[in-house]
Amino acid sequence: MKAVRFHRHGGPEVLQYEDVPDPEPNADEALVRVRACALNHLDIWARNGLRNVEIPLPHISGSDIAGTVEWVPGEETALRKGDEVIVNPGLGCGRCEKCLLGKDNQCRYYSILGYGNDGGYAELVKAPRRNLIAKPAGMNFVDAASFPLVFLTAYHMLVTKAAIGAGDTVLVLGANSGVGSAAIQVAKLFGARVIATAGDGEKAKKARELGADEVVDHYKQDVLEETRKLTGKRGVDVVVEHVGKDTWDGSVKALAKGGRLVLCGATSGADVTTDLRYVYNRELTIYGSFMASKGELLKVVELFNAGRLRAVVDSEYPLSRAAEAQEKMEARRHFGKLVLTV
Repeated sequence: MKAVRFHRHGGPEVLQYEDVPDPEPNADEALVRVRACALNHLDIWARNGLRNVEIPLPHISGSDIAGTVEWVPGEETALRKGDEVIVNPGLGCGRCEKCLLGKDNQCRYYSILGYGNDGGYAELVKAPRRNLIAKPAGMNFVDAASFPLVFLTAYHMLVTKAAIGAGDTVLVLGANSGVGSAAIQVAKLFGARVIATAGDGEKAKKARELGADEVVDHYKQDVLEETRKLTGKRGVDVVVEHVGKDTWDGSVKALAKGGRLVLCGATSGADVTTDLRYVYNRELTIYGSFMASKGELLKVVELFNAGRLRAVVDSEYPLSRAAEAQEKMEARRHFGKLVLTV
């Protein structure tokens, strides 16, 4: 098959479009013919290399996959060749206490497809049979690949962790990102007021189209100061934080008394400091959030089927141009998802 791999860590130039052996699924796995695979920052981190994280080389990235079933074991009854599916990117062991309690994202052996193993920057990918979910009816493959990881994350952050409700005010950082554009929609779905940040007028316009009530230009305005103005100095109830070092202090200080900060990433760095007086004086809660359970993904799929959420796709690239797509992501020239088509 054709795939995009890197044999060493580095910039986009290390990505190679080449012939590789087809995956060989075991009895618990299925083989999926990839039709679309969306990019995530995880792909960039894996390509660059992370301290104390071993990425098997050569490596195929890609966590968000939509395609058709190519092969399943003979005893499989729920899946047939040709079925249109999306792949749940979260890989739990399926046997431990956490997995059996429906908290597979807390599994000791949990990993993400395309991170610790080969993913969807390829014509074929193997995945556990239990991770294949019917593609939402009427949704094309590009849209289907664009939502699992980011909407899983946003739903888990806002609904499961922060228990968002009508009347809450939510600050969403980085509206142009996959998680940001998903969080705006999820927050509005549950009746919240949304203040989003974006880097230019066009991105601000798109954030408002998704439902953001107010948009702050994080390059030209002080986000903390503007948030205080927009809330009458009260602060926000929830912050969706995935930027890290560059925004952390402001995110903590932007919270109202009893506020909740939910963290799912640190794209600008993880070395932060926190003034603990804000935490205890305001009775703040800080939640760590990592992916979500398969059950939550099924809820998200239902919301897409009902037309209550929609995919946000910036642009499409053929698989052979994966390096170009990653360059655009790193330069933050996108709004929503970048998707490779196969």
